[in-house]
Amino acid sequence: MILLTGFEPFGGESTNPSWQAARRAAELLREQGREAAAVELPCAFGRSIDALEAALGRFPAEIVLCVGQAGGRGDVSVERVAINVDDARIPDNAGRRPIDEPVVPGGPAAYFSSLPIKACREAVAALGIPVEVSQTAGTYVCNHVFYGLMHLLAQHAGPRGGFVHVPFSTEQGEAHGQPGLAIDVMAVALAAIATTAADTDRDVRVAAGAEH
Repeated sequence: MILLTGFEPFGGESTNPSWQAARRAAELLREQGREAAAVELPCAFGRSIDALEAALGRFPAEIVLCVGQAGGRGDVSVERVAINVDDARIPDNAGRRPIDEPVVPGGPAAYFSSLPIKACREAVAALGIPVEVSQTAGTYVCNHVFYGLMHLLAQHAGPRGGFVHVPFSTEQGEAHGQPGLAIDVMAVALAAIATTAADTDRDVRVAAGAEH
């Protein structure tokens, strides 16, 4: 079972491509004969992890792929690390704006994705879709969920998980003068990441770092 999550709209947007693409990716995976489900999370500190934990209880997932919107980025970003800090530049959808607060008090400083992030990057690149390994998931609700996911999975042997950021949709990008990507293209990339993660035990050793 592959579980994908996306977020509800936030920051004044009427849609969130992370949810649209996650839902479509689950459909693509089911068309391939794989068990897959998609769940929409609230864009709110605390409540998002509660909803994620409930979804993990509903679906016996072996791979969990959480997805968020990163407006301004041009590539699908496979995230490497989640850090134990909430530092919100803007309020979440519940009006909360934590500053320098831990995601999990007393938790580790960071968690690495347990997905084969470089193999996933290679799989998406082979499809001609712009993709990168990202070294930061930010400090907003996306990182909050990524850290919460890895903290939950650390308590249960078996499931593997990670986080992917997607750009604005094509329409959003045009409206904001920023890079954008079609939802169907995002969905193909997410399905490739999910299947690669499910079928790969050991990551490939290729350079995908950053100088800044």
